[in-house]
Amino acid sequence: MDYQDILYEERDGSARIAINRPDVMNAFRGQTVEELLHALQRAGWNKRIAVIVLTGTGDRAFCTGGDQSSHSGQYDGRGTVGLPVEELHGTIRDVPKPVIARVQGYAIGGGNVLATLCDLTIAADTAQFGQVGPKVGSVDAGWGTALLARHVGDKKAREIWFINDRYTAEQAREMGLVNKVVPAAELDAAVKDWTDKLAQRSPTAIALAKRSFNADTDNIRGISNLALHAVKMFYDTAESKEGVAAFNEKRAPDFHKFT
Repeated sequence: MDYQDILYEERDGSARIAINRPDVMNAFRGQTVEELLHALQRAGWNKRIAVIVLTGTGDRAFCTGGDQSSHSGQYDGRGTVGLPVEELHGTIRDVPKPVIARVQGYAIGGGNVLATLCDLTIAADTAQFGQVGPKVGSVDAGWGTALLARHVGDKKAREIWFINDRYTAEQAREMGLVNKVVPAAELDAAVKDWTDKLAQRSPTAIALAKRSFNADTDNIRGISNLALHAVKMFYDTAESKEGVAAFNEKRAPDFHKFT
């Protein structure tokens, strides 16, 4: 695949996949998700690769979720909601290699879900985490809600989704969403420390451990796939479209006129 939206690099037993759309805070469109899928499969089944690092280019954002400029009722690609996001989420879990989220800047919305799904998360102290779905007429039910609750607890997950505050990297670490926080200048060194260690581990043992962890929560996959069909219908409503329009017009949405 000729990548347009991501950068891909293999080095010292690790593969680095970076969303390369800094002009839109590394938000993803249909093309981005297709490329991420290809790259994850490419690295995930390569016997020379021990670990995958998922990140974004630039200092401002890891990923801010779906590109609202590519969203008018449905997104611009395939999949239940015009993004094959269900495949992306499943692939992060299904590849037999650990996936590390390297988070700099914003991990918001669908970007926060990606960080939730990755096996490990290392964040710069400048990173910020949070959800925005109800502010823009959207929700990522399943992995974004139920798996998040496994990480941070049910009450905290509801707060994140209902209130839509932003949380510092250290707050995210304290709640269980992040493994390690380091100064921004030390982020790459911290990631390399872990990728080097993982390159020395038994790949079969790691794969079995990952499969075992996943087995305990894989029922969420069914919830997520079911929920996406509901979200598809929601995106076709005036209420959801008001959220997208308000975001693009940089104004406060008025959802309640539609309820």
